[in-house]
Amino acid sequence: MRTYLELLRVPYAGRLLGGTLFGRLPNGMGALAVLLLVRADGGGYGLAGALSAVYGLASAAGQPVLGRWMDRRGQTGVLIGSATVSALAYAVFALVGARPLPVAVAAVLVAGFTTPPLEAGLRALWPSVLTPERVQAAYALDAAAQEVLFTVGPLIVVVVVQLGSAQLAVLLTGLVGVAGTLIVATSHPSRVWRGEPHTPHWAGALRSPGLRVVLPAFTLAGIALGVLSVAAVAYADREGSDALSGVFLAAMSFGALLGGLVHGVRAWRTPPARRLLWFMAWLTLCYLPLIVVPGPWLMMPLAVLSGVFLAPAIACVFTLIDELAPRGTVTEAFAWLVAAMGAGAAVGMALAGWAGEVAGARGAFAVAGVGAGLGLLVLLAGRGRLISNVIQLVETADPELSRNGASSA
Repeated sequence: MRTYLELLRVPYAGRLLGGTLFGRLPNGMGALAVLLLVRADGGGYGLAGALSAVYGLASAAGQPVLGRWMDRRGQTGVLIGSATVSALAYAVFALVGARPLPVAVAAVLVAGFTTPPLEAGLRALWPSVLTPERVQAAYALDAAAQEVLFTVGPLIVVVVVQLGSAQLAVLLTGLVGVAGTLIVATSHPSRVWRGEPHTPHWAGALRSPGLRVVLPAFTLAGIALGVLSVAAVAYADREGSDALSGVFLAAMSFGALLGGLVHGVRAWRTPPARRLLWFMAWLTLCYLPLIVVPGPWLMMPLAVLSGVFLAPAIACVFTLIDELAPRGTVTEAFAWLVAAMGAGAAVGMALAGWAGEVAGARGAFAVAGVGAGLGLLVLLAGRGRLISNVIQLVETADPELSRNGASSA
C-alpha cells in the first residue's frame, strides 16, 4: 500500500482521484434512479427498462463528443457546463416523471448525453501530475476503484428511495455529479490543462488503427459486465434470496479491487499489449465456472475470482490508449473507451434478460463468458495491427527508441 499512499501524497493527486470518483457516482446511480422513478410513477417494467437504456446509450454517445471538445477547449468550462446541464435535466425528469412521455425521454436523453467526461479527463491529467513510473499505479488504482462505484452507486439510490423518494434519488444523482465535477474542474491541473496542438481530423482519435482494435474488444467486454449485473439478480431469484444479488456484485467488485491493486504495484516487464491478451484470456476463463451456478458458499468465491483480472485488463488498456491516441486527442480516445464499455453494458443487460428468460441464471452467465471470449478473439485477430501501431508511434516519437519499442511490443 506504500506505493498508493505515496501516489496520493503527490500534490493534487488525491483531490483529482477523489473528486473524479465522487463525480462519477451518477454513472452507477443514474440508470437505477431512472428505472425506480418510472416504476414509482406507475410505468411498467418495459417503459422503465427502455428509459434506462436511453439514458445509458445517451451517456455513451456523449462522452466522445465532450471529450473531443475538451481536447480543443480545455477541461474546466466543458466539465462544469456539462455537469450543470445534466443536473438540470435530472431535475426536469424528477419533476415530470414518466408523464408526459416525450418530455421524460428528452430529459433522460439530455441527462445522459451531458454526463461530464470526468473519467477520460482524469486519465488525460495523470501524465501532467505524476511521474511516468507512477502513472501505471494511478491507472491501476483508478481501474480498481471504479468497480466499487458500481456497487456503491446503486446502494445509495436504494437507501435514498427507502428513506425519501425516487424523485429525491434522481435529484441527488444530478447534484452529486455537479459537486464532484467542481472538485476536479476548479483544481489547478484541470484549469491549466490543454490538449496538444494538432491538425483537426474528422475521425479524431478513431484514425488510430490500434484504437479501432481495442474499442470493439472492450465493447464486447462491456457486454459481459452488463450481463453480470442482470445475471446476479437471476441467480438471487433462483436461490430465493434478493440479497444475494448485491452480495454477488460486491464480491466481484472486491475481486476487481484486489486484482487492480496488485497489478499497479508490480514492475511489469511484459508490454501492455501482450499483458492485455493474457488478462483477457484469464478473465474469460474465470467467467466460465459461473455457468455451473453452484450454491452461495461456492458461488461467492467464484464471483471474487471473476473480478480479479478485470481491473488489470482495464488498467492495461488505459496505458495502451495513452500510447495509441493520435496527437491532441487523448481525452477523446479515453472517452471512446468509456462509450464502448457503456454501450456494451447496455446491450449486455438486454441480452441477459433474454437469456435469463430462456435458460435462467445459467444462460445469463453463459452470455458473460461469450462476451469476454469474443473480446479476446477480436484482440487476437487485431494483434498485428495493434503492435504495428505501437511501434509506429514509438518510432515517430523517438527513432532511437524504435528498436526497444519493436522488441517490447
